[in-house]
Amino acid sequence: MRRALLIVDHGSGRPEAHEHLEQLAARVSELAPDWIVRAAHMEIAAPSIEQGIEACVRDGAEEVLVHPLFLVPGRHLTRDIPALVRQVEARHPELRIRITEPLGASSELAELILRSASKC
Repeated sequence: MRRALLIVDHGSGRPEAHEHLEQLAARVSELAPDWIVRAAHMEIAAPSIEQGIEACVRDGAEEVLVHPLFLVPGRHLTRDIPALVRQVEARHPELRIRITEPLGASSELAELILRSASKC
């Protein structure tokens, strides 16, 4: 099964923010060369989540993991993103789409915070 990872941020009016997300997606792609890795934005900028999933499908994905770069399960994670995913699922019933847990659920986040703080 060909898997894809769609890394999603909130979106920004600043092009520099989009560059950071694209660079992150490129690094993840290097670490997981068998995966299709794309980036998308929740709102404000393109590509949207819908456009990102469609790009994964065009690239041959049979399963898409939507990975929001959010820390806690707020409104976007509990309502908005699932609603957007359901819209795409309606057009692609053969496609399996799942949404990952927020980064704040990771036990490794505390270590990353400390590593970042120690660099200051």
